[in-house]
Amino acid sequence: MIDAPIRVMTVDDHPALREGIARMIEHEPDLLLVGEAANGAEALKLFEQVRPDVTLMDLQMPVMGGLDAIERLRTICPTARVIVLTTYEGDVQAVQALRAGASSYLLKSALRRELLDAIRTVHSGRRYLPPEVAQEIAIHSAEDALTPREIGVLQLVAEGKSNKVIAWELSISDDTVKAHLRSVFAKLDVNDRTHAVTAALRRGAIHLR
Repeated sequence: MIDAPIRVMTVDDHPALREGIARMIEHEPDLLLVGEAANGAEALKLFEQVRPDVTLMDLQMPVMGGLDAIERLRTICPTARVIVLTTYEGDVQAVQALRAGASSYLLKSALRRELLDAIRTVHSGRRYLPPEVAQEIAIHSAEDALTPREIGVLQLVAEGKSNKVIAWELSISDDTVKAHLRSVFAKLDVNDRTHAVTAALRRGAIHLR
């Protein structure tokens, strides 16, 4: 008896990436591409229709991002298996994705080398983490995580806004902004705003818009 192929759905707002994945999968007899979506909202609707075994999910997408989509998908189907595809190798985003319910976190730069193995591994019920991602998570695992408010403040710093503007936008005092930044500096082991933004971008805690 021949096993049914692993049903795969891709979710990414870049058609070229979806096309590249489709070409990789079409040559694998044990894999079958059953659907493509351009954002998280489309993915939720399509999932109900095609019921894939494994979903390949980008994180940064319009309408609905990958993290929200993963959480909602796991609510709809707790056994859903999701592989995150991203350009960000930072540990913060990887941990967020795994906590949301993802089974794997792959860098888009490594798809040709690792995607097919990851799909088969995740389908078998195991997690798949590339060594470089696992190492980043391990290195920072003992550190205090940035709070949502600290991330919000740092995101506004990255957008070039002053403490006064940040305080106004978040409805907090200047002193509170400064206190948040002091905490951020300590947690990221940096001495100023520029290095804080650089470190947070590298680790995937914030993103340039």
